Order: sequence, then structure tokens, then C-alpha cells
Amino acid sequence: MPAPDAISCEQLARLLGTPKAPVILDVRRETVRAKDPRLLPGARTLSESDLTAEHIRKIASEIAEPVVVVCAEGHQLSQGTAAFLRTEGVHAEYLLGGQAVWVAAGLPLIDPGKVTVRDRQGRSLWVTRSRPKIDRIACPWLIRRFIDPRAVFLFVAPAEVEDVAARFGAMPFDIEGVFWSHRDGLCTFDVLISEFGLTTPALDRLALIVRGADTAQLDLAPECAGLLAASLGLSRMYSDDLAQLEAGMALYDAFYRWARDATDEQHNWPTNSGKAK
Repeated sequence: MPAPDAISCEQLARLLGTPKAPVILDVRRETVRAKDPRLLPGARTLSESDLTAEHIRKIASEIAEPVVVVCAEGHQLSQGTAAFLRTEGVHAEYLLGGQAVWVAAGLPLIDPGKVTVRDRQGRSLWVTRSRPKIDRIACPWLIRRFIDPRAVFLFVAPAEVEDVAARFGAMPFDIEGVFWSHRDGLCTFDVLISEFGLTTPALDRLALIVRGADTAQLDLAPECAGLLAASLGLSRMYSDDLAQLEAGMALYDAFYRWARDATDEQHNWPTNSGKAK
């Protein structure tokens, strides 16, 4: 019988990268986290000093989505925190077997040290050129779905990106001469996947499409031309970059689910109506 108020690694892995993904709270002890600082994709960390009734109530008041709590092996810290969150009206589960089972299953983990800038609320802060087309929508999608769901993105004039990054403490991306940018024929989306260790069959397939559309190599995959057309259409529909980003999130959600679940599915006409020909 499945454990009550628990979610398996397989179930959680299917939710990651989708709009239905829960908030993931890593409550491992600092000594345990020091030995392996890697996090489940999108996870937020809570220190041992955060695991008080007062602080958990505060967290509960800020969260509207379901929560999955992760500790080392799925025992007292995750179960207790999840139970406390439920008393505050949050739909909270703990990860069955904890991070130990997730690691043993070979599921993705990210290096939080790659995020070098966060604001006072713990959100990563990024800045790039205004009027995004492909990479500058694909990268925020990847960051919000797999790295930091609360990430903040600033879109500014191209000549101002590095100065804004320095002034406001943001990480610049998709401009020349910065860490998070094109490398050796790869686009910034590829670099994020590689640096954060997010290589999966679905993301690799999507990365090829993004790269082809972003670098005018439409022959890399049949879907490249479609992504280019949709991206250019979005850029004409929205004058506000943040509104375009929100619309683009749905576009990349669809491409990701296709890349993960539907690449073998075909659609044809006429349908098989069952009528005699």
C-alpha cells in the first residue's frame, strides 16, 4: 500500500518541468547538504533554524501551490514539515525515500552554486536584451521550470545589459562576452542545460530545436522552422517583453511535453471513421 501523504520519485519526476510541478522544499540538515549540495530541480532550501512553527506558518502563507518536502531519506524532517504545512491548509507531501532514493534512481540534480546572484527573497535575478525572440524566451522557461521557479528577468536595451547587471546584481545572459551565452556553436539554452546537469532525452531533443531556430540552422530538426515561426509571431503580438515571456512559457511547455511524451504520435486526415469505403 502506498504511504499516505507521500509521493514517489517517479511521480515527482513526471511533474517536473510542467506547470503542475509542486513547490519543492529541501529540508536536509546542513551537515548532510554540505556533503552533497545538489538539489532536486527547482528546489528551495530551508535551514534547520527555519523549521519552526512560526517560520513554517510564514511559508504556508506565501505558497498557493502543492508542496513536496525532501529530506535525506524521507523520515522525520520531511514528514514533520509536510504534516505541519497541512495543518496550515497547504497540500503537502514528502518524497518517499528522500533524496537518497532520487539519487539512486539517477534522476536529475542541479548545482545551486551555479546561481551566483539572488535577491533578498532568495530569487535568482537575470538580465538580458529586450525584444526577445528564441533563446531569450527559451532560457527563462528552462530556468523557471527546472532551476528557480521564482526567478526574476530584466529585459533592457542591449547596450545596457552589463551595466544593469553590475548595478543591480543580476546575472547577464545571451549577450556576447558573458558566462551564460553561446559557446562553440551551442546556444545559451544548451549551455544552461550542460552547466546545471539537466541533460535528459526530452531536454536534449528540445535543445536541438531551440539551437536550430536560434542560429538559422533549420535543418537540425523538422520542428526548428515551426519554433522560429511561432517565436517571431509572438514577438509581433506583444510589445511588452514580460507579457511575451508569459505567453512563451505556454509555447515551450507544449514543445517540452511533445519532446517528452509525443514524438511518436502522428496525426492524419481523413480520420478512421469506421464507415465502409
